[in-house]
Amino acid sequence: MKVRGASGVDQHAHRQTSMGIGRNLVAGFASSIWTALIGLAVIPFYVKYLGHEGYGLIGFLVTAQAVFQVLDLGLATSINREIAREAQSGDLSGAPALLHTVAAIYWVMAGVIALAMLALSHFIAAHWLSAETLALDDLAYAVMLIGLVIAARWPGQLYQGALMGAQRIVVSSVLSIALVTLGSGGAVLVLAFVSPSVSAFLLWQAGVGLAYTLAARAASWRVIGREGIRRDRSQLKRIWRFSAGITAITIAGMVLGQLDKLVLSKMLSLAEYGQYMIAFALAGTLYLFSGPLFNAVYPRFSALVRSGETERLEQAYRLATRLLGAILFPLAMLFSVFPEDLIRAWTGDPGLAGAARLLLPILAIGTALHGVMYVPFALQLAYGTTRLQLAISAILLVAATPATVILVLRYGALGGALAWLSLHSLYMVLGAWMTHRHVLKGLGAKWIALDVGVPFAVSGLVGLLAHTWSASSDFSASVRLVCGAAWTLAAIALAIAASPALRIAVLQRFRGVAYRIP
Repeated sequence: MKVRGASGVDQHAHRQTSMGIGRNLVAGFASSIWTALIGLAVIPFYVKYLGHEGYGLIGFLVTAQAVFQVLDLGLATSINREIAREAQSGDLSGAPALLHTVAAIYWVMAGVIALAMLALSHFIAAHWLSAETLALDDLAYAVMLIGLVIAARWPGQLYQGALMGAQRIVVSSVLSIALVTLGSGGAVLVLAFVSPSVSAFLLWQAGVGLAYTLAARAASWRVIGREGIRRDRSQLKRIWRFSAGITAITIAGMVLGQLDKLVLSKMLSLAEYGQYMIAFALAGTLYLFSGPLFNAVYPRFSALVRSGETERLEQAYRLATRLLGAILFPLAMLFSVFPEDLIRAWTGDPGLAGAARLLLPILAIGTALHGVMYVPFALQLAYGTTRLQLAISAILLVAATPATVILVLRYGALGGALAWLSLHSLYMVLGAWMTHRHVLKGLGAKWIALDVGVPFAVSGLVGLLAHTWSASSDFSASVRLVCGAAWTLAAIALAIAASPALRIAVLQRFRGVAYRIP
């Protein structure tokens, strides 16, 4: 009988881990692509049945959910990290007590959110939102239901964090696909056959959100096990420093990420705000790629940090950046060259396409830059440091907050888009410089120039060629979009070809070899 040597064991373990990472990435991307397709498909129906004001309320739901995220207290991210570290050591005995203790906080917080929105509903309707056709009482009722939707979904993110930490991303992705299918697809059926009203839409979302939370709860307990389950406050003492840092980062991120939308929701009519949020929704589909990659590599980074394998960590970090850049920048190029065609084909509304065509390119480029920065953020969290991101966020707040307010007040929706791009351009440079002064030292310039700069430059060059072709041609919008898809695929292929490590990884995947993040 053959006895595998130590190196053989290591290679086998590495191969199994690589296959797991590959499955997680495929599952995450499949969930994201499905979510993007469903999300884009249903928005024209939302606009049709609810109008621009109704969609403005859906945009306000997204903004309110982001604002309430500060109440997460960093616990979902902490659960992810702690369970990932325990899973790496092969001992999950501490996980049940930790999850049970934190879950109690989440369920209480869900009730607080629902009650807070109930109490503030009339104030928000009367003094913040600006509706032309909706009655004040109907608007206040909608705000109250928005609080109910957020509360129903709230504990689900904790259980999702537990599944991610245990690297059960396939399970999490299946649940997410079910959520978006029932939530979005079911909402269209409710609007079409039950009631074309904002209240019907929000009640359906609350019901689906609660069902998702309960399903994620059952799945996480099945993975972790209930042995040793108890409430243990000492578990909170173990993670409170990291959680407090994440909370501060979340607050700063909320201000930076939602400032333009908060100011615009106050300045613009709900109809105009709805137009901005529609453009942002299309640009925001780019997050559907950065999010899954973050979820796949963050536990892996944490495990490599724990084991002290710095060289493999650097390889994984750079490869993840190149992969993300090779996807995000070509898609941002597509949104930038063919904005009006995309919005018109998507919504069937020429007026909306004309109003949002200047916004989409700016928002898309800013979102792509932000999406790539998910990788350095995962690296920071893997090292257990939150001070870096806090320092970066503090500088961004000082620089970007007044600039955002001034741009929005002066240029309206266009100013909000310009503020978004300026913010994340600064974040890219500042974040890379500060991150690599402390972790993987000295890598900052190489990371920007090669891992980010190459796919960005390739996409920009292809975008210029595509724009020149589009401006000199007289084809129909459908033909331009088909050609735009071809230009995008060409940019992705060139970005992959320009990175030797990424090219090898992709070729291995197509040849049936496990896709490897080192």
